[in-house]
Amino acid sequence: MRVSAIRPALAVAVFLAVAFSAFAAGAVEQTGPQRSTVPAASSADERAEVAAASGTITVYSAGPGGLANAFKNTFEAATGIRVELFQSTTGAVLGRLEAEAANPVADVVILASWPAAFEFKTRGLSLAYPGAVGADELHSAFLDADYHFFGTSASALGVTFNTNAAPAVPMDWSDFTRPEWRGLVNIPDPLLSGSALDFISGYVNVYGEEAWSLFEALAANDVLVAGANNPALTPVVSGAKAAVLAGVDYMGYAQAASGEAVRVVYPSSGTVVNPRPAFILKSSQNIPAAKRFVDFLLSHDAQQLVANAYLLPGRSDFVFTNRDGMDVIPMLEYDWEWMSENAEAITDRFTRIFGR
Repeated sequence: MRVSAIRPALAVAVFLAVAFSAFAAGAVEQTGPQRSTVPAASSADERAEVAAASGTITVYSAGPGGLANAFKNTFEAATGIRVELFQSTTGAVLGRLEAEAANPVADVVILASWPAAFEFKTRGLSLAYPGAVGADELHSAFLDADYHFFGTSASALGVTFNTNAAPAVPMDWSDFTRPEWRGLVNIPDPLLSGSALDFISGYVNVYGEEAWSLFEALAANDVLVAGANNPALTPVVSGAKAAVLAGVDYMGYAQAASGEAVRVVYPSSGTVVNPRPAFILKSSQNIPAAKRFVDFLLSHDAQQLVANAYLLPGRSDFVFTNRDGMDVIPMLEYDWEWMSENAEAITDRFTRIFGR
């Protein structure tokens, strides 16, 4: 069965199960990976080859369209290398990659779901790049131990609420099971949002059946599964809904900065911070230029573009002031490997609870 026969933007876990069968996922936990023995230093020949790169690369990117275009324009102006860009959701990017599997087009892929990158590595589809300039400045949890993929940015899964429509300032996920919130809350669909799936699977990983009891109570209180992140947030911005749960936080920060009556908070029982992996496909027809693009993503110039989009920069040495940082976000201690292995079963149970 092909992805297009299931849904146009299928959940990451379901897509990978269909496209690649059953993988053994990589092992990187939230506490950060142990570095492998792959040397981080690049050779002089490799650096010279990367510096001399030219031509065209194709980049498939999930996440904010404005950021993807800013990457493209800044990189092209700095290097003269042309970027063909496809920007969409993680599900749509994965669907396109699967459809092109017999004749790959993309050189570099940026996703909004960390577990998906494990699968490309495990299947032997991604290229290790231990010489990536700036990689060792990333947060430890944002770097694959073998330098296959790089968390060049991240979002946290929080609560964005309308300060005029909300009955109270929410403090924890369980607040939304109370009668005053009935019918006022959205949550993104894990079949359309890889980041929402990561939150749900991470929460289940930590809390087990207690998490399922919470989701059942939310469904009973008429929480609506409302599409991908943007469709789930839009009614909150307008005031038609009061809050969106487990949505990517950068969208809320951007709306608040534009003057909308919204605020982002992080529930006290914890959440998931979702690194956005970038990696080079082994099938790339222009590996030197693809490596140069990854170097660019790790540069201070690109990290400033990340911060401008209200995402968390991947580099631990990058200073930003326009949003909360990782030091104040209550992060769960979850296991990405477990989440990847159990994502399909978790998605199925979640969708049954919410009558999808």
